[in-house]
Amino acid sequence: MAASSDDGRWTWAAAAGVAVVALAVTNPGTDDFEAFAGDQLVRAASRELCGSGSLPLIARLVIQDCPQLVASQRKVLGQLAAASSHRYNAGLFSVYTTELGGQTLLPGLTIPRYRAVTLGGAGQLLVVQSSEEAAPGLAQR
Repeated sequence: MAASSDDGRWTWAAAAGVAVVALAVTNPGTDDFEAFAGDQLVRAASRELCGSGSLPLIARLVIQDCPQLVASQRKVLGQLAAASSHRYNAGLFSVYTTELGGQTLLPGLTIPRYRAVTLGGAGQLLVVQSSEEAAPGLAQR
């Protein structure tokens, strides 16, 4: 009977070891975070900037396809997020804290302040906390 319980312990220990290695190997890196953050920021910027009446009239006259223009900046937005983030790498998972925004793009058009905490693990990234302050230039319209 003792051999059977020892076998069970070794099986559980081996399974736990495999799980730990799998989590460590699939912990998303900074390139993964950059791509994820770019997608998240494109969605947020499209919603904020391309919504009805969000852009100043002169900008709406010049910009024909606001969502496409924002989407074309996905890589740059991801790089901006990565540069504005701090990563805590625990080996099995990572926690990214991002704070950005507040810059003025055009007179009367300020980027909203954005803060997010993102958890990465098992090949996935998940925003677990976020807050966004509306930009004063956009809120006044």
